[in-house]
Amino acid sequence: MLILSVLAPTFLLIAFGAWLLRSGFVSPEFLREGNRVVYWFGLPALLFNELASASLAVGGPAKLMVVTMLAATAAVIALGYLCSWLLRLPASSTGTFVQGAFRGNLAFVGLPIVYSLPDSLRIRGVPVRTIAVMVVAPMLVMYNVAGIVVLLASQLDVKRLSGKYLVQQIVTTPPLLATVAGLAYAATGWPWPAVLHATFDALAQLALPLALLGIGGAMVSTPFHGAWRSPLSAALLKTVAAPVLGWWLGRWLGLGALELKLVMVLLATPTAIISYTKVVELEGSPALASGSIVFSTVLSIMALAGILAVMPS
Repeated sequence: MLILSVLAPTFLLIAFGAWLLRSGFVSPEFLREGNRVVYWFGLPALLFNELASASLAVGGPAKLMVVTMLAATAAVIALGYLCSWLLRLPASSTGTFVQGAFRGNLAFVGLPIVYSLPDSLRIRGVPVRTIAVMVVAPMLVMYNVAGIVVLLASQLDVKRLSGKYLVQQIVTTPPLLATVAGLAYAATGWPWPAVLHATFDALAQLALPLALLGIGGAMVSTPFHGAWRSPLSAALLKTVAAPVLGWWLGRWLGLGALELKLVMVLLATPTAIISYTKVVELEGSPALASGSIVFSTVLSIMALAGILAVMPS
């Protein structure tokens, strides 16, 4: 019953977003503009609100989890390059395949799932949602940077890979700016005013369901041309290999049961929709990117259900 109550709201909203667009009830422009609001304001409000109102001392439990996720992601990237070689993918598609294998939708799928967990769940006295935000924030930055690097590397675009384009992509990322600002405010020790907390919280609560609707709409409007072997392989790396590696590395590093569960949930999230946008922008393989998103979304339902079922709370 817990599995249904945690996963159903997230994936039903994704399905609802797909229906809204497919039925013509909303336009693609509405969902795109909603996604812009979420990306530029909703998600930053959520990150800043959680970080600014938290003591920096609660970051301790999150540090080892971030290390675990970084190590697991690095391992998946290596596996992605190996699989792309075994699949004999052209060089121009390798970056798309690798990005699809590691870039999870932490913010718009991972966080809603964590926020659906019981409020009583805590890690060393800290609510899991606060820990999740502290883990997700740096990982979003890492995903953004690594995604651009593997795509540019596959295009042999050395100029942009080593130039100001990469730096510009990093410093203009709203989640990064919100993370830095939130941590800076928390470092001052000033209390976060209740009226601002409530305002930011309202914006954050709007952001997550609107983002899920946008994901559903994007899934049915993103072209998928029927090739299945490569995108399915990327999706299996994303939803199976990544959480398994996270579990193994987390145990080796000494994470507790609930910390392991949280890491595995985040690693089992489907490929991020924004990866398709980056692939188009950086001239990768759009069909492979869209296929990875579709397959990983379906597989992640089963992977997440399995993680919630077998891992102790």
